[in-house]
Amino acid sequence: MITTGISRRHALLGGLVAPGIFATPLASLAQTPAQPRGAVIDITRARTDPLPIAIPDFAGSGEGERLGRDIARVVQANLRNSGLFRPVDRQAFIQTAEAAAQTPRFQDWRLIGAQALTTGRVELRGDQVRVEFRLWDVNPETQLQGTAFNAPNANWRRIAHLISDAIYERLLGEKGYFDTRVVYISEAGPRDRRIRRLAIMDQDGENHRFLTDGRLTALTPRFHPSADRIAFMSYQAQGEPRVYLFDLGSGRQEVLGNFGGMTLSPRFSPDGRSVVLSSTRGGDANIFVVDLGSRRERQLTSGGGLDVSPCYSPDGAQIVFNSDRGGDQQLYVMDAGGGGARRISFGNGRYATPVWSPRGDLIAFTRIARGGFAIGVMRPDGSGERILSEGWGMEGPTFAPNGRVLMFYRETPARDQRGGGYSSRLVSIDIAGFNERPVTTPTDASDPAWSPLLS
Repeated sequence: MITTGISRRHALLGGLVAPGIFATPLASLAQTPAQPRGAVIDITRARTDPLPIAIPDFAGSGEGERLGRDIARVVQANLRNSGLFRPVDRQAFIQTAEAAAQTPRFQDWRLIGAQALTTGRVELRGDQVRVEFRLWDVNPETQLQGTAFNAPNANWRRIAHLISDAIYERLLGEKGYFDTRVVYISEAGPRDRRIRRLAIMDQDGENHRFLTDGRLTALTPRFHPSADRIAFMSYQAQGEPRVYLFDLGSGRQEVLGNFGGMTLSPRFSPDGRSVVLSSTRGGDANIFVVDLGSRRERQLTSGGGLDVSPCYSPDGAQIVFNSDRGGDQQLYVMDAGGGGARRISFGNGRYATPVWSPRGDLIAFTRIARGGFAIGVMRPDGSGERILSEGWGMEGPTFAPNGRVLMFYRETPARDQRGGGYSSRLVSIDIAGFNERPVTTPTDASDPAWSPLLS
């Protein structure tokens, strides 16, 4: 039997799943019933009862043994950090990784409480690596997934993320989010002389690098749908904010256009052909869309007030933004062509930085009320508002590509600094409001933006 657990996302029959990574299906090592049961779980239940999963090291010899250990550790960290899985303590393992990679002895894994099991093998071939991975449902003793990855040695971490995504999707019924990147603003220095530059990393904080040198302030980065470009706001030498485009492949940086006034809060359209942004003309700020091919602009809003922070719905039919047109800063949704604006936020306080979920079912936002900040979500019609986290200072939510997890930044006063010092860190949280955890960065961090899946 050929397993097809992630065939919707990858062409497993020799298809290219990521730059330099090829995946092929593995035949099952066990008889699999037509409808395997046991390890597949309900996400809502997993919040309070995470799935116990055993993740032994991938078998291998020589350098392959070390690489197999590293791959298993990345998979374990990814699944644990999601809050929906509970990796079984390795000290409880009875069967060795080498033996399990040959044929799992399921009674040994049931005895230590594992409901799901991963096994694998790593083989080095010069500068190439082959990683075989299998996912098992322990109770019925069935194989749920089997895939072999072939890639350059340097891509081993990407393979670990792809394996994590396969496990997540097969056991939870939703696509994973581990093979992604996060772009954000690295912050350093005193509050009145803050150096802010673009930085990028894998979603787990690895492969970190700076994209700009900090000579010009960078703010509000956003990914292109293809994940190969970034739009962001930057202050030029004379202090006038402009929207820039950054090509991740070449490192080339260019101004989107010279439109007059300040341009800010850019975001790509779902088809990647245009950028929606806010531009100040006189005392007002209105929303414009700029075609990336012709660089022509089209105004979408008009009238008094400040219309900022636009974000398209996933289908490109609507735009959410925040505006003080009604006298207070609130959220509005309008048609993508600019008509039919309607207010959707009615809670106590001011609303800002709205972002549409990739699933289209929620809009995340920042709310400022009673001297404090909060990150929350609501439906696109404004109903079902829920606050996920509150604090002294927090802002800038961004969704993982599966719409399941949010990332934002949280500010906290730094009591050991004089002159109003503070620290700013990235935080992630499940949209159900649990599993809030810090995201490690080498410096203070703000304005995160999650990439689409990379493959």
